[in-house]
Amino acid sequence: MKRTIYGSVAAVSLGLAPAAWAMDDVTLQLKWVTQAQFAGYYVALENGFYEEENLNVTIRAGGPDIAPPQVIAGGGADVIVEWMPAALAARENGLPLVNIAQPFKSSGMMLTCLAETGITGPEDFPGRTLGVWFFGNEYPFLSWMSTLGIPTDGGDEGVEVLRQGFNVDPLLQRQADCISTMTYNEYWQVIDAGIGEDELVTFKYEDQGVATLEDGLYVMEDRLEDPEFVDKMARFVRASMRGWEWAAENVEEAAMIVLEYDDTGAQTEEHQTRMMGEVALLIEGSNGTLDMDDYARTVATLLGGGSDPVITSEPEGAVSSAVTDAAFN
Repeated sequence: MKRTIYGSVAAVSLGLAPAAWAMDDVTLQLKWVTQAQFAGYYVALENGFYEEENLNVTIRAGGPDIAPPQVIAGGGADVIVEWMPAALAARENGLPLVNIAQPFKSSGMMLTCLAETGITGPEDFPGRTLGVWFFGNEYPFLSWMSTLGIPTDGGDEGVEVLRQGFNVDPLLQRQADCISTMTYNEYWQVIDAGIGEDELVTFKYEDQGVATLEDGLYVMEDRLEDPEFVDKMARFVRASMRGWEWAAENVEEAAMIVLEYDDTGAQTEEHQTRMMGEVALLIEGSNGTLDMDDYARTVATLLGGGSDPVITSEPEGAVSSAVTDAAFN
């Protein structure tokens, strides 16, 4: 009932006739499950920002068995949230994804190690077992190892890659010396499991100079040839960034909105509030427009993989400012 009221109020306030109330449908596919990582979109939905832009937005949660590029390729979404390494790799492999907006300015990815292993720097990685997420999330790690000149096929001079599930069990069970974590999620799962911060050593990709862009918005290239679609996406991005701004300024309230949309009941208020606070740091400095210096750094990192780069050539047509230009100019 609340969402219906938002739509009616928006229409009345704009003096629209009933015939003008027809909303444009947009389906957004998230990269992962409902959590504060995507708070801006849920806030925009709950607070009526999409309705004020004459949009009827459906947000589809992701999960371990959902690959956003496959979803959009099959026509299951108009726009997806994806990391740029995965999007550029998919484009090189024939799926013409295009970045239309970049809400996240900084990377939240890092490697978290147990201090008891004696690891104090990247020079200590050879001979160790490192937990790595796959399904497109492995690309930043592989680029980093290539930059360091460390093989990923084991041995005394390389690292043993453990295909890490989307949990922290390998660290807790001492199956890996280090695991992949996000500043806003898995790192805190380790803390909540009873391991103190002083018992951990972390390596943020941002600090290592190999950070790549995360959680951008991507569409299929051919759809940008339609002016009506570009206009719809401009309204979507504008409303979404309003949602992100509101979420960053109202951390606790944004976390509660996310919890309202969590059908699994798996999330907690404490965890989502903490996550929202960390995510707010990652969107700081972004108005949704892709920073081309950040894009160039990401491409350079992905190309710099020695004999096994994530992408093999400079992408062409992988980004477009058409939507953000229409949204903000």
